[in-house]
Amino acid sequence: MRQMIQARFSFGRYLVSLPVVLNLATLTGFCIIICVVGGQCISAVNQHVSSTVGIVIIALCAMILSFFGFKILHIYEMVAWIPALILITIATGVGGSKLQYQSPPAEPATAAAVLSFGMIVASYMIPWACLASDFTTYFDPRVPSWKIFTYAYLGTVVPTVLLMILGAAIGGAIPSIPEWETGYNNNLVGGVLAAMLSSAGGFGKFVVVVLALTLLGNIAGTMYSITLNFQTLVPWLVRVPRYVFSIVMVAIIIPVSIRAAHDFFNNLENFVGLIGYWSAAFVSIVVAEHWIFRKGDCDSYDHAAWNKASLLPPGIAALLAGVLSFGLIIPSMAQVWWTGPIAVTTGDIGFEIALVLPAMLYVPFRWLELRWFGR
Repeated sequence: MRQMIQARFSFGRYLVSLPVVLNLATLTGFCIIICVVGGQCISAVNQHVSSTVGIVIIALCAMILSFFGFKILHIYEMVAWIPALILITIATGVGGSKLQYQSPPAEPATAAAVLSFGMIVASYMIPWACLASDFTTYFDPRVPSWKIFTYAYLGTVVPTVLLMILGAAIGGAIPSIPEWETGYNNNLVGGVLAAMLSSAGGFGKFVVVVLALTLLGNIAGTMYSITLNFQTLVPWLVRVPRYVFSIVMVAIIIPVSIRAAHDFFNNLENFVGLIGYWSAAFVSIVVAEHWIFRKGDCDSYDHAAWNKASLLPPGIAALLAGVLSFGLIIPSMAQVWWTGPIAVTTGDIGFEIALVLPAMLYVPFRWLELRWFGR
């Protein structure tokens, strides 16, 4: 089952619309972020090409790639990371000698700052759980579940950790290297990459452009999930060819990306600061349903019931658990636009609460729901 179809076995046939809408917003936001980064990389290589043109190029190329369907997309995803790894290594090697330069020492990290930073990191990673089975539907079911978990976990964590370490090193060196700082001020991430590779001449520009194109896999895969989410939200849309939704999303993503590029990191921080809470609560509820009420048994899901409201749970337990948990999550949030009274002392622990509290509420609510409705 697709991920948001599986969610119907917790949220019900109709109330699942809430996480579907939130997931659509999340997926669209990630597409915008990636388009901005790709557009800035292209603009940094050729000053005659604005970031706006670069954004359009990245978005349209990703849309075309998404048209080919999962089989072609999967083959692309299996190989696209290889040139990305090679080229990031080249960029690090060319500019690595300057990474020893550091900005003035920052204040020592506090426990509250570490927790808030951890929430931002988790917000990037955990939304994968809201679309994971959109891609694994076609995989061989005979593969052991531990292997699927291991591949998914390492595939998410390893590149995130390594690239964050590299990003921290580059970010710390930027204030001490005028060329890098100028590139950053002009084109942010793309400008820094271009500055790092400037000594390599035309080859360096080639590396930056190909790195921008390696982002296509992220956007195309996300667009693939977006089309599925549209059909889950409004079932009669299954009559509409899925590529139409990709076209609609690109028509939305391009102008929003162009606007977001003017204040990129503030927009990025605000966006990432929001998505972690709902996705963590979603995971908490779905996991509780699977392991507590279904004992981890995949056969307990009646596949024939996927589109029949009378056979699915009503979703009241999931909705109450998710909504009520925000009574404690919101005071525990620490964001640019809001710092709750709990977070003032502890740092942002809203994410951790969102992973635990919804499941704790869901168990008694779901037990009552089962007693009352019998499904």
